[in-house]
Amino acid sequence: MKIGNLDFPVPVFLAPMAGVTDTPYRILAHEMGCPLSFAEMVSALGINFRNNKTLEMLKAVPEEGPIALQLFGCQPESVARAAEYVENLGLFAIIDFNMGCPAPKVVKNGSGSALLKDLPRAEAVLKAIRKATKLPVTVKMRLGWDKDRTTAQELARMAEAAGVDAIAVHGRTREEYYSGHADWEAIAKVKQSVRIPVIANGDVRTCGDLKRIMEITGADGVMIGRGAQGNPWIFSRLSHYYRTGEELPPPTLTQRAHIVLRHLDMLIRFKGDYIGTREMRKHATWYTRGIPGGAMMRNAFNNACTREEFSAIVDEVLLHPCNMADKAGSSVYEKALLNGDLI
Repeated sequence: MKIGNLDFPVPVFLAPMAGVTDTPYRILAHEMGCPLSFAEMVSALGINFRNNKTLEMLKAVPEEGPIALQLFGCQPESVARAAEYVENLGLFAIIDFNMGCPAPKVVKNGSGSALLKDLPRAEAVLKAIRKATKLPVTVKMRLGWDKDRTTAQELARMAEAAGVDAIAVHGRTREEYYSGHADWEAIAKVKQSVRIPVIANGDVRTCGDLKRIMEITGADGVMIGRGAQGNPWIFSRLSHYYRTGEELPPPTLTQRAHIVLRHLDMLIRFKGDYIGTREMRKHATWYTRGIPGGAMMRNAFNNACTREEFSAIVDEVLLHPCNMADKAGSSVYEKALLNGDLI
């Protein structure tokens, strides 16, 4: 699959997710075989006002591999200036524009999914971005505002005419948020409407899902969102399946333990001890879904404040699960037992 002048032999990409697809996670995804990561969406206004918190989100390192930087906003001139600023940083391979975020704080300002019901403004923004940057430009959208206003096909054709290089489509409307199942047939209609590449997004968690979504939509690539939370292995497994048709086994507990601590170490490296350990708590709850002792582990992680405490929890539950019954005197075990979380 090609996006502009970039070629991706295995088109399985990491979706942009606020609070998730930061530098540490993008490094992990890239190491697992993800050929392109979409960074957390960034406010065009925040860039233009040189907001310090916003500018922090524009940092990247070579270990991440190619990155698409996602912008959001609703004023053509503002978004164009931000796109030009991002290009001049020399850190990002693609400029992506968000027309799918359903969050009220984004929508109320006319950005994100709000543009699905304001096509003239959406068109003006896309034309302005295309004029402002020489980088490949992509757009991420939903099917429409609600079931009575499904504008994705019209918007896709408009994006193509504006010079956009590829389109990612989440198979839900704004009204649906993340409920139900993504409508892959509707994504197929978008694919049939344009000649530029279309990336399908929504409810891909297994190799079987990858096979079915590609068959149903005819899409050129797939974008993985919530299925990648606490699961960077999804990229190695889906990439291998895409190339060979064979499924790799799931990660072992030892492999999980290694990645949990590596992820934590990178969060500490890039964000410091205090922020890094606290941000790791949410990731840890995802990493421990569906494993023996997971509930105890999640409770313990939510009380961990240091790297040493995280390491002790990983050692007790992931590396030595057979010894859990003998750990009744440990602080980790006692905290979980008192809270009724031991399984």
